[in-house]
Amino acid sequence: MQRVVITGMGVIAPNGNGVENFVKNSLAGKIGIKPITKFDASETGISVAGEIDNYDKNDYVGKREARRLDLYSQYAIQVASEAMEMAGIDDKNTNPEDLGVIFGSGIGGLTTIQDQVIRMHDKGPKRVSPFFIPMAIANMAAGNISIRFNAKNISTSIVTACASGTNSIGEAYRRIREGDAQVMITGGAEATINETAIAGFAALTALSTSTDSNHASLPFDQDRNGFVMGEGAGALVIESLEHAQARGAKVLGEIVGYGATSDAYHITSPDPEGTEAARSMSKAIMQARITPDQVGYVNAHGTATHANDAGESKAINQVFGKDCSVLVSSTKGMTGHLLGAAGAIEAVITVASLEKGVLPPNVGCFNQDPECQINLVNQDNQKQNIEYAISNSFGFGGHNAVLAFKKWSEK
Repeated sequence: MQRVVITGMGVIAPNGNGVENFVKNSLAGKIGIKPITKFDASETGISVAGEIDNYDKNDYVGKREARRLDLYSQYAIQVASEAMEMAGIDDKNTNPEDLGVIFGSGIGGLTTIQDQVIRMHDKGPKRVSPFFIPMAIANMAAGNISIRFNAKNISTSIVTACASGTNSIGEAYRRIREGDAQVMITGGAEATINETAIAGFAALTALSTSTDSNHASLPFDQDRNGFVMGEGAGALVIESLEHAQARGAKVLGEIVGYGATSDAYHITSPDPEGTEAARSMSKAIMQARITPDQVGYVNAHGTATHANDAGESKAINQVFGKDCSVLVSSTKGMTGHLLGAAGAIEAVITVASLEKGVLPPNVGCFNQDPECQINLVNQDNQKQNIEYAISNSFGFGGHNAVLAFKKWSEK
């Protein structure tokens, strides 16, 4: 089995574009949630979301190509490009047959679907764009990344709702660990701040109805009332340690474990006992060949819905004990919930936190729910020299995915 290291990262998130800005702002507790501007949301009953600021398609995608790409694919190309630049991967140091892509999305091109259905209804089927299908389908982030970087190993997509990004990274990790690839571009992208998505999740009573951007996403708070929709993307370039060392790459961190299970319980609600969520954490920790007491930090799924936060807290207690010292935070209090991209940006902040020795605070918890008996990160305890951390993602349909990371050392 090959060791799998991280050599490049890319992010576009509501609280910061680019890895440097995103990490700096997340460690400082900066909230990227704001009033919805992409459409008139007044009839949906939802007021705020984690919209991307200052996105320029010309930075990485290009004006001409952008016309043929849904926004989620544009975000994916941007973060993959940033990660590849950071990693220094090119055709001189990497064989295209050894370079693959596993990149997920929870929904794919929903804005394109919405717009083209309206066009068909208003103007007739002959007016539907010839690019409708290749813009809308959920595999096109991976496909376009593969084309752009001439990646000829596996190119595939994983759709496991809000676990998509984490499952994608986990499966890419497996690919390298087992020797089927040397380098993988992996992560997730989502662009669902539109009327259809907001209305749909609002109909499920899943979204926060708060009008205050600073008091909308409240992970583990007793007054939490739903998640805040976010958008963006995250990417990792991961490779075998042997390949990275052969080309003199800077290593940012190491993936040492991956656990995936299914609740087999309900289409939208997590198992309230958190049994399978706990088992996915245990599987990641066991694959890392460590014990729970060696894990210093859990980047929680922490959506700020009542069911998720209570169930996840129980799962953490099952793995680490009710009086455990492990520190926990959800970064969704700053970014909102990026659905299929959530696990990808959360992997980035987890790796960066291990590298810097500073954990992201759990923004948005003003009065911790007694049901959530976990130790939350705050400004007083966020400076920690931790060797191992895990990152949790749980999706509609009962999908549970957990990654275990190690602070880089050659040992």
